[in-house]
Amino acid sequence: MYKKGEQMTNKEVVVIGAGLAGSEAAYQLAKSGVKVKLYEMRPKVSTEAHKSEKFAELVCSNSLGGDHLGNASGLMKEELRRMGSLLIEIADEVKVPAGQALAVDREGFSEKVTEKLHSMENIEIINEELKEIPKDKIVIVASGPLTSDELSKNIGKTLEQEYLYFYDAAAPIVTLESIDKDKVFFQSRYDKGEGEYINCPMNKEEYETFYEALISAERAPLKKFEEEKLFEACMPVERIAQRGFKTLLFGPLKPKGLINPKTGKEEFAVVQLRQDDKDGKLYNLVGFQTNLKWGEQKRVFSMIPGLENAEFVRYGVMHRNTFINSTKLLTPALNLKNNEDIYFAGQITGGEGYVCAIATGLMAATNILRKMDGKAPLILDDRSSIGAIIKYITEEKKNFQPMGPNFGVIKSLDERIRDKKEKYNKISKIALEYLDEKLNQEK
Repeated sequence: MYKKGEQMTNKEVVVIGAGLAGSEAAYQLAKSGVKVKLYEMRPKVSTEAHKSEKFAELVCSNSLGGDHLGNASGLMKEELRRMGSLLIEIADEVKVPAGQALAVDREGFSEKVTEKLHSMENIEIINEELKEIPKDKIVIVASGPLTSDELSKNIGKTLEQEYLYFYDAAAPIVTLESIDKDKVFFQSRYDKGEGEYINCPMNKEEYETFYEALISAERAPLKKFEEEKLFEACMPVERIAQRGFKTLLFGPLKPKGLINPKTGKEEFAVVQLRQDDKDGKLYNLVGFQTNLKWGEQKRVFSMIPGLENAEFVRYGVMHRNTFINSTKLLTPALNLKNNEDIYFAGQITGGEGYVCAIATGLMAATNILRKMDGKAPLILDDRSSIGAIIKYITEEKKNFQPMGPNFGVIKSLDERIRDKKEKYNKISKIALEYLDEKLNQEK
């Protein structure tokens, strides 16, 4: 998107981490004439999850998610193609059959990214652990969810420790429009506090069925280094349930202080949902941090009255995940509010998943380039998938949970379309038309 300019030749950016975000950012900067010092601590310092020393290693899966416009991750990938993403270009080159998803040859993907960055004259690769954010330099921190202990301490010191988290124990999030309003009621406990919760009432029979399904559901395996710390910090809802039939009734499903206006009575059990975004389109299940497999979450939590057809934009997770409270710390350009030369990209921002990492890496680099050119930052609004996720992670909110691409955060249509495929394809069409127009304006 940018041509090499004379004003770029003496500029230098430090990129910390050669994962997906750091690799994309380093490429975007270097191809535009900026000198990049790319720090990657592997192989000198390993992590609990990485297996190789190559860049952009896909740790959890070889799939980058859906690759069609009826899928928010597919829309984000198409936006990245139009913005000249190196990593999506390489993913397309080494893709393997996976239905409607973009899955890649894992080794081939990392190999090609590594070779490309090593071949670029503007990138100096430094294989050592950077323990502090360099001062008086432009920096992109893209150290990922397994940021080293020493760098984490320095980030905590830079940001104030209360804004840095090390474990992601998050509840599922659903869209408001997918909740059956006839089965729920809006009310705060004892009618106190700010805002109203959505309350899903259960009678004893409904609770018994839900309880049995919850305690017998299949869990996702935790790595050894995750389990002890996670359960110190936050008990999964299924573990609470296993302590006894009535345990949830004194915890996440407590009915006290809630009178169902439809019956005039206190219910046997109540699941509460709390607003998760400023626009009120998303709600999270309060107290439902969970380690159940995603398919099991869909099956079991859809038993909750009112959530039978709920659209889950994020499932509950419990895993090691170093991330910052971006909603309080970052501007929409992805730099710190109190230090405009320090940018964050990748999963450390709370943008979840491979494709979000690539997108935030590209956008951080893009805004550094624009700053060097004396231009205003490129801020995409929530008509686009990239703009919507950056808005979500940088718009201030009380209860921040990391989020990946989903249609729940993208700007809603003015009209109501019941058919999901038709609706999502129309949202994607609007997003790409908007992005093309925005990029043409910037040329």
